[in-house]
Amino acid sequence: MAWKGVHVTRPARIGLTDGQLTVDQDDGEARIPLEDIAFVILDEQRITLTGAVVAACMDAGVALVTTDQRHVPSGLTLPFHRHHRQAGVAAFQLAAAAPLRKRLWQALVRSKIENQAAHLARLGHSNAAALAAMTALVSSGDGGNVGARAARDYWRALFADFIRDDPSDLRNKALNYGYAVVRACVARAIVAYGLLPSVGVHHASQTNGFNLADDLFEPFRPLVDAAVATLVAGRDRTEELTRDDRRALAALPMGAARLGSETMTLLAATEKAAESMARAFETGDAKALVVPRFAPEAALAEPA
Repeated sequence: MAWKGVHVTRPARIGLTDGQLTVDQDDGEARIPLEDIAFVILDEQRITLTGAVVAACMDAGVALVTTDQRHVPSGLTLPFHRHHRQAGVAAFQLAAAAPLRKRLWQALVRSKIENQAAHLARLGHSNAAALAAMTALVSSGDGGNVGARAARDYWRALFADFIRDDPSDLRNKALNYGYAVVRACVARAIVAYGLLPSVGVHHASQTNGFNLADDLFEPFRPLVDAAVATLVAGRDRTEELTRDDRRALAALPMGAARLGSETMTLLAATEKAAESMARAFETGDAKALVVPRFAPEAALAEPA
């Protein structure tokens, strides 16, 4: 099972040798068995790789994330037809009735709010309990938009003078980078379990090829938030993300999450969550869905 991520932040030539991904840079060459790799982030414009490398990554189920000149994640390449029952799983997903989709979205929103409240509780915020209580208000399909109301309270408590859509704010730069990395892992897991990433249970944009990934990603967001809050603490909001910042955020999938009674990596949690989503579609039971809970020990993992 893949358990590593590769983050390339300097000029490099990426190739293949004996089933290993080779990253050749001026100061030497690194080799990583392809079967160990879950994702590769190409965080530098001066990286060269061949079509054969891309094809090998797709064959091995490796997600490729590219960034633009400002080091903002801008693209995601995923394999397809990776599951032995691709058509069967997709058929259950496409046939899911509205009540099931609404119950799944209810569960995802509740889990996101629970994780947001757990994050605030760890930080000692007095309104954590009030936020947690909002989960009881989330109805099937979240018709009352409780998730959005909870988010407003959460951001006000988490960061002072914060506007989520301000692209110049260091906190948003870090959040967007971290979200992109973990969202890519969620999308990778969805494809691996035969699901169609474009067909969501709530998100339904005609221009979004990752509606289901955005749905399933919701409970993961507070886990990213916790790492970002640690990363930016005490820093000027006008700063840029440094290379070390990006390396730390790229290591997020190796951080801790809890599913049920188990503590595992975020990467493993994306796979368990995607598997349970496929099972929920097949059984027609939203209770089959399993998503991560905020782990008190959640923190930035050491970058590889």
